[in-house]
Amino acid sequence: MGFESRVRTGVHFMQGNYAAVEGALAAGCDFFAGYPITPANEVSEGMARRLPAVGGVFFQGEDELCSIYAAGAASLAGAKAMTATASAGFDYMMEGIEYAVAIEAPLVIADVMRCRGENFATQADIMQVRWGAAGDHEMIVLAPSTVQETFDFTLLAFNLAEQYRTPVIVISEMSLALMRERLEIPEASALTVVNRKRTDKSPSDYLPFQAASEWGVPDFAELGTGYRVIHSINPHDERGDIEWEPKAFERLYKRITGKVRENRKKISTTVRYDLDDAEIALVAYGSEVRPALDAVRLAREKGIKAGLLKIDVPWPFPEEAIQELAANAAAVITVEMNIGRYAGEVERAVCGKARTARATKNLGTPHTPEEILAVIEEVRS
Repeated sequence: MGFESRVRTGVHFMQGNYAAVEGALAAGCDFFAGYPITPANEVSEGMARRLPAVGGVFFQGEDELCSIYAAGAASLAGAKAMTATASAGFDYMMEGIEYAVAIEAPLVIADVMRCRGENFATQADIMQVRWGAAGDHEMIVLAPSTVQETFDFTLLAFNLAEQYRTPVIVISEMSLALMRERLEIPEASALTVVNRKRTDKSPSDYLPFQAASEWGVPDFAELGTGYRVIHSINPHDERGDIEWEPKAFERLYKRITGKVRENRKKISTTVRYDLDDAEIALVAYGSEVRPALDAVRLAREKGIKAGLLKIDVPWPFPEEAIQELAANAAAVITVEMNIGRYAGEVERAVCGKARTARATKNLGTPHTPEEILAVIEEVRS
């Protein structure tokens, strides 16, 4: 089938998990591997229905570790690959994510965060999605706050994975993943779709881990096309041969981390709401953006100059955006559904230039606007 059949152009009333499916297909996803787990099951179920119908492959792994490795292997063979899980299942994928980072295999992982052992909303995975895998690495993590953004950000995740040859994670949580909202899917011709750069060198001249610059991304060659490459988690040189020489190890990991970190200003986008005159600035990501925006409105109605910095890409950390916030506001409040994980990073970047506070809870539901407003009023008093 042609590319057009992948894109369900039009206006829909769609669940968040299904929006992730449609975003992946619009990006060109042609391989999905997954293992059942709530509240992410609709991603696998949707892929099982939709992907084979557009010429792709759906594979149910025996567990999460099998699924992440299957996605990595499919990526090396040239596929645009994806897997999806929830918090407990994400634990099991760490080894496979470490491998994908080391061999620079582009793929997308959807992590629908849930409370430990229960199907309730949380954002407690926010540090694990950055640091869970072993070894030096720098993850790209996107945090949609609406069903529309779940579609948009899943498509973007594939583009970033292809551009930087690295795994990219899309985080949501139970309430966002299972809610239904308006979703508008544009014409296929209006979508930006990025494909990894293939090598134009012969197999004898190709160095699979050689990049054009210190922070560059190597050109790609598919498995099974005459290019013989060792894809090892061990330190390796530009040819892919295992190399324990410390300088070779350092060059590899400086580039793997640098290709993301040095491009963070392009990757880590934020959106500003009512911040031009704000004395109190909220910072939120994911579904917590929604009550935070309502809290800003309530505060403004009471004469409190509040605003919001919406974090679309929590990792790599938008350092400069937070520093700018601290330079212009009297106080910065981090809003999140956990005990204050991302808040620590925000407070580090604020670096004493403004007062800081936290609107945090981990009770299985997002904040209400009134709960956030109460923190705003406390900080103001």
